[in-house]
Order: sequence, then C-alpha cells, then structure tokens
Amino acid sequence: MAISLSVVLLLAIILVVLLRGGNIKAGPAIVAVLFGFFLASTGMAPSIDRFLNSIADSISSIKF
Repeated sequence: MAISLSVVLLLAIILVVLLRGGNIKAGPAIVAVLFGFFLASTGMAPSIDRFLNSIADSISSIKF
C-alpha cells in the first residue's frame, strides 16, 4: 500500500508538471495512464468510483 501510494503521488506530480508545461505528447499520456492504473489499486478507488457514479447519476437526472 505504501509503495503504491508513493508511486501514485510521484506520477501525480509528474502529470501536473507536464500539464502545466503544455507538453502533452506520448510520454505524458503514458504517465497519465500509469497514474490512473496505480490510483485504481489504492484505497481511494472506491471513493473515486462512488464520486464518479454520483456525478453520472446527477447528469442523467437532468431533464431538458
């Protein structure tokens, strides 16, 4: 768990730096994919899943 969290934090920092620099190319895309992969294996995954599901439910309940 501690190693996964460290990798997630490292990849998050790298991703933020690359996004702020405007250098979104193949390398940063790989970092973003790896960030998502390692984030999914942390304890935060269920909370993120619930959050995204609640957003999807809110959007689907909007009537036009």
